[in-house]
Amino acid sequence: MRAAIGWLRSRADNVAAALLAAMFCAFILQIVTRYVFNNPLSWTQEVCVTTWLWLVFWGSAFTLGERDQVRFDLIYHWVGYRTRRWFAITSAAALFAGFLASFPASLDYITFYRIKRSPTLGIRLDIVFSVYALFAIAVIVRSGWEVWRLLRGGKLPEEQPEVPTI
Repeated sequence: MRAAIGWLRSRADNVAAALLAAMFCAFILQIVTRYVFNNPLSWTQEVCVTTWLWLVFWGSAFTLGERDQVRFDLIYHWVGYRTRRWFAITSAAALFAGFLASFPASLDYITFYRIKRSPTLGIRLDIVFSVYALFAIAVIVRSGWEVWRLLRGGKLPEEQPEVPTI
């Protein structure tokens, strides 16, 4: 199972690297056409913004581990082990409940955008913003799993080994 998860995480890293490469190429092309040839391309801006949006949500959903997520842990490290466990359970449960409660409205908003297209490339905006639905599903699954795991006595996030990539 760990090998399969590591392989999937590696493929997710590959997608993130491809998104970053596409964004970088569009950015360089934008600079060259604007400042060298004095003839800027309008579509490069849209490619940069869209790939950045996908990179942020894709990366947060599929390439960052639980230990890599941003945490406000100023008080967390001052308290004892049992309190830290309840902090972790409470925060994971809040993420689970919040994203689960907001998912139908988010999905409705994303599907509403099927009638609109991006200004330059004409990409349907529901496709552009669909990465948020993937992100929300990943957060729901991961936080639900984290609550289950911690309630059953699993290790705190800082105590877990990192999942290997292949």
